[in-house]
Amino acid sequence: MKRIAYVSTYPPRRCGIATFTEHLRSSVCVAGSRRDDDPVIVLYNENDGDGAYRNDPKFWPLAAEDRSAYKQMAERVNRSDVSVVVLQHEFGIFGGEAGEYILDFIHALKKPLVTTFHTIFADPQPPYRRIQQEIADASNAIVVMNRRAIPYLTHAFNLPEQKIIYIPHGAPEPRDEERDQLRSELGFEGRKVLFTFGLLNRGKGIESVIRALPGVVREVPETLYVIAGQTHPEVKKREGEAYREELQDMIRRLGLEANVRMVDRYVSEEELVAYLTACDLYITPYPGMQQITSGTLAYAVGVGRPVLSTPYEHARDLLRGCEELLLPYNDIPAWEQQLRRLLSDDATMRHWEEKIREIGANTYWPRVGGQYLQLFERLSGETDGHEKAAERWEGEVKPVVSVSR
Repeated sequence: MKRIAYVSTYPPRRCGIATFTEHLRSSVCVAGSRRDDDPVIVLYNENDGDGAYRNDPKFWPLAAEDRSAYKQMAERVNRSDVSVVVLQHEFGIFGGEAGEYILDFIHALKKPLVTTFHTIFADPQPPYRRIQQEIADASNAIVVMNRRAIPYLTHAFNLPEQKIIYIPHGAPEPRDEERDQLRSELGFEGRKVLFTFGLLNRGKGIESVIRALPGVVREVPETLYVIAGQTHPEVKKREGEAYREELQDMIRRLGLEANVRMVDRYVSEEELVAYLTACDLYITPYPGMQQITSGTLAYAVGVGRPVLSTPYEHARDLLRGCEELLLPYNDIPAWEQQLRRLLSDDATMRHWEEKIREIGANTYWPRVGGQYLQLFERLSGETDGHEKAAERWEGEVKPVVSVSR
């Protein structure tokens, strides 16, 4: 196979899709022993400009708000030696209403197209429905990171199931040899550490965990709940730091100052993996049950940390066989009871760590890269002599797709 073109945001932009694409591109290169020359059609906005990408030949910058640039970019791809185009789709990274400008690129494209949907609705509404329908129809294959998303897509868009391929969200491998050192560096020695990460907003359910903590701390006084991440920029525009201040007031009112630590700053991926490696239990107490993908949940499972979560869609799919770790949103007694049980019983924690590691082994980036590579090779009909790389993942990805466009 010649070259693979990725359509996405990309570092140094601080964006989960950008980080995902960087890891995917790297892992596919490794899986196929490929040269590092696969282009990235990188979206940029007016505020950031294209300065970070202009002088690197692997980047083909695309101004997100310049509608005419989308068709022009498709024509450039059509003239190139690119074999397959890989679109990372999230509504907010493309120009136009609900990111509709990307349709101009797709309709002008004459190469096989693989689309990874990062957001999927059970019942998509306008304007999202039309846009996602057109993308789905034009794609030769659609990748989802949650098996529960497959019936969503088949029912909403009348798609054949064989066009949709499940490949889990990639994750780093455990760093056991660094755990003690990281715990020391982060001030976790002698503590039982709960960890939540993400842009702070009222949709995270953090207050429900804080309300459960007094009963937990009475039994396990060394408990420490670390909440890392800046306030979501859109939330900050609307209400400043009101939500963070409400949480801080709650912490003081409940006498939890020694048991809750809020990290109010940007946390790099490297630092996030360090926190995940060093914590004892990762927590996602989200109230919204429709969340189809959580990158940090995938990372926590990848590094082998036990998880306690509400039963939103990604958690229900990824934590199959671990239903005891799924608790109702805002059921304070249930959260308190389970936190006390896990934090006070090392044998139980080790049991769940072993279970989570079994799940996580299927999500390591090298494995995920190999599955994507197999899909790309099937679509393009080209293997570049790397049939063995594809055979390694035989039986895991078997799309029945057409390469005509």
